[in-house]
Amino acid sequence: MGLDTLHAHRISKWRWGIFGLLSLMGFVGLVAMCMGTVHISVSEVMQILWRGILQVVGVESIETIRTHEIIVLELRGPRVLMAMLVGMALAVAGATFQSMLRNPLADPYLLGISSGAACGAVIALMLGWSFLPLAASVGALLSATVVVIIAHRSGSMHPHTLVLAGVVVNAFLASVIAVLIAFSSADATRGIIFWLMGNVSTQSITVLSMIAMCVLGSIALLFWKARNLDLLAQGESVAKQLGLEVEGYKWFLLVVTSLLTGVVVAYNGLIGFVGLIVPHIGRFLFGSDNRFLIPIAALLGAIVMVVADTLARTIIAPSELPVGAITALAGGPFFLLLLRRARHSFT
Repeated sequence: MGLDTLHAHRISKWRWGIFGLLSLMGFVGLVAMCMGTVHISVSEVMQILWRGILQVVGVESIETIRTHEIIVLELRGPRVLMAMLVGMALAVAGATFQSMLRNPLADPYLLGISSGAACGAVIALMLGWSFLPLAASVGALLSATVVVIIAHRSGSMHPHTLVLAGVVVNAFLASVIAVLIAFSSADATRGIIFWLMGNVSTQSITVLSMIAMCVLGSIALLFWKARNLDLLAQGESVAKQLGLEVEGYKWFLLVVTSLLTGVVVAYNGLIGFVGLIVPHIGRFLFGSDNRFLIPIAALLGAIVMVVADTLARTIIAPSELPVGAITALAGGPFFLLLLRRARHSFT
């Protein structure tokens, strides 16, 4: 009876947490659409969004498009949605890697997986391919495989070994990207460098819909298999004893997380540390059960990313900072703290 009561309490806490984070995400998104070079009140943003919804469903047609409506519906609104999707993807990918590798330092950016996605996207741009997410996802999958292979060759998954493997892969891929940029035109080089610094892009509804289907579909797959991820987090030998086909499941995780990382990197460049910080916040608040952690990490990632992007475009407005710089400023000290704790726990 005690266990049942405890489980019911956890479920109730999780449900209230989901409701609270959904409300906070909506509030943060609304405030983000108000802020910028042109300030728009909250009430006006809500009115514009409501008229936009009525127009989409065909109840109302907007004959005269005002400046504020263009800003909200075509610029800030799509950008806020993109930031939410980016935060969801990176946070869930980070939570998955940390459980799969049983390593608190695992993160798509630190492990070189984001660099692999960026390298794939740059190659696709150089060759004139139109479908960047596929090339970026393949690059992310290849780099993730290489990092795991390098880390396993030492016979253990020590945090320092994994981080060093990520550093090696990152350095190699950075060199490859530098060589590719050297063969690009001056205009293309400026665009690629700005993109690599990490910037949330404003996309059309069609592109946003495609990204949303990839991101939300991948998160749903990981949530569906979250129980197996909990088994894997206990160790591969334990998972095998409990009937999990470990190698096949690890490849499933690598493919899904590579898709998550590749899709967002293809359009927004390298944005680091979101996948490192957010899962730890989620575990601190709601525990390490991935059935609870994955949706919590998705919502927290969306909130963190919208806040970071809003700061990036308002701190020195009308100019704009790369959002990757904002996340790195917050994530760098956090990474050093985790590295110090990991070192003490293994010495």
